[in-house]
Amino acid sequence: MLKILGRTSSLNVRKVLWTCDELGLAYEREDWGTGFASTKSPEFLALNPNGLVPVLIDEQGALYESNAICRYLAARYGAGHLLPVEPRARAMVEQWMDWQATTLNPTWSYAFLALGRPTPGYDDPAKIAASVEAWNKAMTLLDQRLADTAAHAAGHDFTLADVVLGVSVHRWKRTPMDRADLPAVEAYYARLKERPAFGPWALDAVG
Repeated sequence: MLKILGRTSSLNVRKVLWTCDELGLAYEREDWGTGFASTKSPEFLALNPNGLVPVLIDEQGALYESNAICRYLAARYGAGHLLPVEPRARAMVEQWMDWQATTLNPTWSYAFLALGRPTPGYDDPAKIAASVEAWNKAMTLLDQRLADTAAHAAGHDFTLADVVLGVSVHRWKRTPMDRADLPAVEAYYARLKERPAFGPWALDAVG
């Protein structure tokens, strides 16, 4: 049995849960992080010295970093589903996964903590505006890509790239702010919401 440590309010935890559901994997989940068991405890730090969720535990031990966990699950259990075996096709999926982690995510951190999940210390109007602008700019790039494929981020097929981008698009949609007019992203989000495994993470209450 797989065990996943992390609260469902975490975007990175939801990536892993969605991946498990797409693959039909059974798992147990424990709440860790803000409002739950402390990720700074010795018990948790022994599993992930960064003190962050999620952590996956299986018979081979602990694994952390959400995109790495998603890759591991798809490679081990997916038989080419979600993560292609062919090197070029796989690289395209991983390109968009890495873009989500390194380019898209940093743009929204200030705006989301100010507007989506109000947090003390995130109340500078100039920084909020700059974050919103950067977030919309990154999403515009994604819109251009989706307009080109008319389907999914890595091409025609649904892949892990769409899992990690899908939760990010959901956050962009749910954060109360001015959003760019991005028709390809809107159509993409509507398609993703039709997937049963995305349903639990496409609720208004989940940001």
